[in-house]
Parts: sequence; structure tokens; C-alpha cells
Amino acid sequence: MDITEHEDVAVDVDELTHVATVEIRRGPNNFFDKDTLGRVADCLAELAEGATRAVVLCSEGKNFCAGADFSGSAAQLIGDGGPHLYDVAIRLFEQPLPIVAAVQGAAIGGGLGLALAADFRVASPESRFSANFAQLGFHQGFGLSVTLPLVVGHQAAIDLLYTGRRIGGEEAMRIGLCDDLVSASDLRERAILRAIDIARSAPLAVRSIRSTMRGALVTQIREAMAHERREQERLQSTKDFVEGIVATTERRPPSFLGE
Repeated sequence: MDITEHEDVAVDVDELTHVATVEIRRGPNNFFDKDTLGRVADCLAELAEGATRAVVLCSEGKNFCAGADFSGSAAQLIGDGGPHLYDVAIRLFEQPLPIVAAVQGAAIGGGLGLALAADFRVASPESRFSANFAQLGFHQGFGLSVTLPLVVGHQAAIDLLYTGRRIGGEEAMRIGLCDDLVSASDLRERAILRAIDIARSAPLAVRSIRSTMRGALVTQIREAMAHERREQERLQSTKDFVEGIVATTERRPPSFLGE
């Protein structure tokens, strides 16, 4: 089966193991936009129509994904009149294939949301995770309102969301944010081996089990994204949001006023 590839998303299919690797190629930080997420979703949809049974989601370069790029105008993040970013992101949750994310470097903000769209996460001690939205002056997104507490529990989730603090791979493993912790050099190989383990099971059964175990997750995430979007758009008009973005680009601690 020929999979459509794009300049910033590459696909490799191992027909023997029935495992596909989907790699985001926007290194070193792999910031995403609607087009990139749409291309990932398109590739996953095509793979689901073929013989692929499990997918490894990974990225080139230093970091897995640093989320949306806030170095430009904040207005560019609100929307351009087309489909909203989250209208595209929900497709990653709707697709039926089990996904193992290989998280090298940082998964920050929306990048953490992308990692949590996967069923499993493989990290190294050098991996870093942060739901840094409050440090930017606005509300979390990408369905993290549902996925983060589902994975780490309510208390750990609100700790990460309230503070926006970064945690390393060892703490991520301890709280359940990642499922395997290996050396950075073995990270992608371990993700592939986990995917192969899944692909050895009966594929129709795995899809059925996945659908049952995820239950109403897609509906919950869709509803959460709608709420997250409203809160993000409301807070994007505040002085604190402007301060959060400026402080981030200037690499200094923000000074919030509650305005």
C-alpha cells in the first residue's frame, strides 16, 4: 500500500511486522500547526485502511514536540477562518490504530497533548514533559483536560497544570506519564518493540479491545476541546497572556498581574 508522504511527515511501513513508523520532520523542536497535524492524521487514516496493526509516532531532531510556535504573533494562534486546530487534532483520537509515542527530548504544551494522543509513551531520563499553559497565561488544550488526569490521576494532573513545571523522564515514569524508560539511544527501538508486541495479537481483536477500553474517550475529548478552545480564546485577550508570550520569547520568568 502506498502511503502519501509530505515534506514534514514521513511514513515507513514494515510489512513483515505490520508496524508503521510515522515521523514528524520539523526538527529540531517539531512545532506543529494545523497542516502538520492534518498530515499526520491523513497518514494514520491511510495506514488504518491497510495491513498496519500498530504505529510508532516519533519525531526527528532534539525534541519530540514543543507544541505550537509562540515566537510569532499571538493572533496567528487564534485561527485563520478555516478549521480550528482542535478540529484537526480530534482526528488523531478518532483513528483506530494503537499508537506508541517515542518521546525524545521535550514534549511541551500541545506537544504533551500530542504524546497523550498515543496509547503508550516511551521516554528516556533526558525526556522532559510540561503542561506549560498557565505559564503562558492561558488554559490547557489538545484534550489534556481529559487525557492527563486519565493517565496520571487527578492530583498529579492539577499539579502539572497549575504550575506548568517541567518533569524529567524518571518522574514521568513514576507518575505513569510514560510506560517505558530506556536510554536515549534505545528509545525508538523500544517503541518499535512495544508496537511489534501489539501487532502480534489478532488485529481485529486489538481494534475491538481498544474501542472498548477507550470507551467514550473520543466524545469526552471532543467536548473538552470545545471548552478548552473557549477558555483559550477568552484568555488570549488578557494582559497576562501577552506577558506570558513575551516572557517566553525573551526567556525570562513572567510577571503576571491578573489582568
